[in-house]
Amino acid sequence: IIGKRLRELAYLNRGTTFRLTDEREWGKRREKEYKFDGGLSDFVKFLNADKTALYEEPVFFGGKKDGIGVEVALQHNDGYAESIFSYVNNIPTTEGGTHETGFKSALTKIMNDYCRKHGILKDKDASLTGEDFREGLTAVISLKMHAIQFEGQTKTRLGNTEAKPAVEFVMNELLTPILEDLKNADIAAKMTDKAMKAAKVRETA
Repeated sequence: IIGKRLRELAYLNRGTTFRLTDEREWGKRREKEYKFDGGLSDFVKFLNADKTALYEEPVFFGGKKDGIGVEVALQHNDGYAESIFSYVNNIPTTEGGTHETGFKSALTKIMNDYCRKHGILKDKDASLTGEDFREGLTAVISLKMHAIQFEGQTKTRLGNTEAKPAVEFVMNELLTPILEDLKNADIAAKMTDKAMKAAKVRETA
């Protein structure tokens, strides 16, 4: 349990070294070191390790809005389930919250805008849903902010209203240029192709 948590902290705090020493057995000392220079990107690769990723390197970006630090890493695999892991000041928000809502709404808008701009969706076509774009998605969202408000019985859902626009702003500012960059054309194509196939299955059903 401790090792798992330290691994998680090492992913969330890029380049920081965590050492776990086990001295429970007399004369037997075991040590484990956790350090990930790739941060959230390494985290997503770890989460997708037993899956087939659609593109080799996760998409990573980080920025700030109104004093709220936002970092996101995402990568699609050939599966159907979406896996979103979110954190605030290194605390897991297993029930999601306003930051996850902002991530989902921004991703849906950015990807639909990209599809229309590049003719993947025609004028007469309906926009794709958030579920279409999140099919097979593994993502980690990490926020750093002051005065956190947690909600829910277990206090694992972020309630700060300012977190949603902060995440949306950072994604609009940083994810859009990543998709438009020609060197990422293959990644954008695989993301949109996956979503279009998901939409086709949904419409058929």
